[in-house]
Amino acid sequence: MNTTTFNTAALQARLSERGQGHVLNFWNDLDQDSQDNLLREVSNLDLDLVNHLMDVAASPAAESKAPNITPPETITLAEVLANGDRIRAAREAGAAELKAGRVGFVLVAGGQASRLGCDGPKGDFPVGPVSGRTLFHFHAKRILRLNRLHQVRAPWYVMTSPANHDDTQRIFERNDYFGLEREDVFFFCQKMLPALDLEGRVLLRGKGELFLAPNGHGGVLEGLASSGCLEDACARGVETLSYFQVDNPLVRPGDELFLGLHKLADAEMSSKVVRKATAGEKVGVLGHVDGRLGCIEYSDMPEDLLNKRGEDGALVFSAGNIAVHAISVDFIAKITEGGLKLPWHVARKKIASVDDGGAPCEQDGMKFETFVFDALGLASRSVTLEVDRAHEFAPVKNRQGADSPDTARALLCALHASWAERCGLPLPEAGEDGVVSVEIDPSVAETYEQFRTAQPIAPLVTEEGHLYH
Repeated sequence: MNTTTFNTAALQARLSERGQGHVLNFWNDLDQDSQDNLLREVSNLDLDLVNHLMDVAASPAAESKAPNITPPETITLAEVLANGDRIRAAREAGAAELKAGRVGFVLVAGGQASRLGCDGPKGDFPVGPVSGRTLFHFHAKRILRLNRLHQVRAPWYVMTSPANHDDTQRIFERNDYFGLEREDVFFFCQKMLPALDLEGRVLLRGKGELFLAPNGHGGVLEGLASSGCLEDACARGVETLSYFQVDNPLVRPGDELFLGLHKLADAEMSSKVVRKATAGEKVGVLGHVDGRLGCIEYSDMPEDLLNKRGEDGALVFSAGNIAVHAISVDFIAKITEGGLKLPWHVARKKIASVDDGGAPCEQDGMKFETFVFDALGLASRSVTLEVDRAHEFAPVKNRQGADSPDTARALLCALHASWAERCGLPLPEAGEDGVVSVEIDPSVAETYEQFRTAQPIAPLVTEEGHLYH
């Protein structure tokens, strides 16, 4: 748009009618690039949604009656290990879905690696203890293995953010899409929402910039629909999308058992969980709140339920959420038709912005987001599967301490060293930290049984350890 001839007075009048005229107050202070940027942001501003969000924030809180919270029906790890008829049938059904090309993959990868001390997308962070592979590379290798095994070309839909969209695409291009076909990898950008002050006015990050924040991981569902990815999945015959987040190198998006259980139950949205390590572990748990399935945040769980134990001494509410889901394509279409049908969550906090005079300040404000697990409450049928966290959960969230690169690498090494040892393969000496540096290429195997049957395996010996591939 040519801002030199643009009628800013008319635009400001239209904005003023909706109580947002202030966003152009500093127009004459801006250079050409800043004016162009502000016009782009304002043109994408959904004023009807802004008004709706303010109505959400202003609506009275629900009555303080204590909700009825019950644990979900969970297929336990013990049942899986027993490998009964139900489990075997589910594995066969899941393999059939993969072989028929009815499964696609959705990766949420909008985060930056700033908390890990690096610039750029979190997916480009190296976590391979021997190979140095990045998170993106780990996930691509797993999908590549499934494609080769089942002779399919499953689509991979990657949700980015405005902060890393271009960088993410360049990373995939530079790495030749990690061996996948370029035509099977799709990128779509998470939508951003304006932060509001307590009167419902859009906050400004600077004189020529709205304060915009991501619309939450629930936005992946709307993003799939609005970007054309959902249409592409339907055209390919995909019926189920396997959803996972970028920060877990042990995630198994093509797990035949999980996909089979979801299919046999004719479920609309299903979840994987791990058993909470302690009552105080700060993770959300799956459960029914007044009969509706969802994820209950640690801070929202009543103290008596947080510590409640059954007759066997185990925690009653132990289904820790690890953000892994199987979601029906038809279900996503249903809950996004005419707009995403998920509740808005309001975060009230101090927000760095500029005041009416253009000076930097901190104001009381509100950010809005949706959570993907809220869609569980809209699903008519759902499966909850417990998995072994040592096998499937090694999140990389913090620079040091718990859920850090060091803990993720140690978990990868411990798991892979156990497989190699059971197969009688050579292992390097443990380091000073007690970690035996072993890494198995995800395109070879992601379970012990797959590794055992994939023999013989050639080890690549490096100074850091062994990489079996």
